[in-house]
Amino acid sequence: MDLKLYKMDACPYCRRVMTYLNESGRTDVQLMDIHADKENYRTLVEVGGMDQVPCLFIDGKPMYESLDIIEWLKAHPQEG
Repeated sequence: MDLKLYKMDACPYCRRVMTYLNESGRTDVQLMDIHADKENYRTLVEVGGMDQVPCLFIDGKPMYESLDIIEWLKAHPQEG
């Protein structure tokens, strides 16, 4: 499964998801900072349709809202 989290450090909702990732020890989510790399921002808008973060792309499909993202991650534990 391909998991990419589009985020920015100044966003409190992104920090909420990052806190969960850090506490859970997950290493299967690729972090895509939209301020550090303009291409990440373009992909977020073009593929996701919005410039809202956090956005978790699950096999290329966007999921928004930090609590929804955390609940999805809890329901789908890291494999291996």
